[in-house]
Amino acid sequence: MDALTTWFHDLLAGNVIFTPQTLGYYWDGLVTTTQLVFLSLVIGLVLAVPLAIGRSSSRRWISLPIYAYTYVFRGTPLLIQLYIIYYGVVFFDGIQETFLWPLLREAFYPALIAFTLNTAAYTPRSSAAPSRRPPGARSRRREPTACRMP
Repeated sequence: MDALTTWFHDLLAGNVIFTPQTLGYYWDGLVTTTQLVFLSLVIGLVLAVPLAIGRSSSRRWISLPIYAYTYVFRGTPLLIQLYIIYYGVVFFDGIQETFLWPLLREAFYPALIAFTLNTAAYTPRSSAAPSRRPPGARSRRREPTACRMP
């Protein structure tokens, strides 16, 4: 084990980017990214199921707000949504005195909120579209045709 540790330190000795300290930072970033992706997908799916059901509703007062939500979140870049949620929260009066401030002060939870809302906005549109087609209607996709050569 000592030989492996010595080899690893010798390998990284002349490198300024990949040092043992920075590799620890990279590992922490990988763990945080994996947590954000997993949690946002799971929570986003939980939010997307009722949104998809509501989006396919024939009542306009149910489907129209869901359409607006998906339209806004699908139409803006995720980075802009992240900036608005992370930096825009402090502009609400009194938010720093609420119980939410310890969570919103850290970067992880606003990122999780932004990724979750974005994930939840993309799923209802794709899952509600097939249910809106009348029975027997053709989809937009065409079957591949064979090339005919003379």
